[in-house]
Amino acid sequence: MNRRLSLIALVVRDYDEAIGFYRDILGFDLAEDTHLGEGKRWVVVTPGAGGSGLLLARASAPQQTARIGDQTGGRVFLFLETDDFERDHARFTEAGVRFVRPPKREPYGIVAVFEDLYGNRWDLIQPSS
Repeated sequence: MNRRLSLIALVVRDYDEAIGFYRDILGFDLAEDTHLGEGKRWVVVTPGAGGSGLLLARASAPQQTARIGDQTGGRVFLFLETDDFERDHARFTEAGVRFVRPPKREPYGIVAVFEDLYGNRWDLIQPSS
């Protein structure tokens, strides 16, 4: 049986605002942006070849709006793996990404925690070889 996690829905305030952050600040690829009518879009961003993508899902109800930036109650939500921690950390910092925990060497690699434009927490991680 071949299975994989392909998309993770991320509740956002605005499609274009979210695309701007993930594409222009974090360097993700805009894999799909299909208009579905009635203001809805199917928007997928990916960090590069292979792996999962994010489905940017615009909040459409008050209970969804309340979850923007807090989909996991303040815990790290997503893990962005890189092959060059220093490059990406410097690029993100230069672009104004807010790091809430500085880089730290752990047995599993180098890691720092940052927040996306809504406050969701991410690990930027370069695994140990």
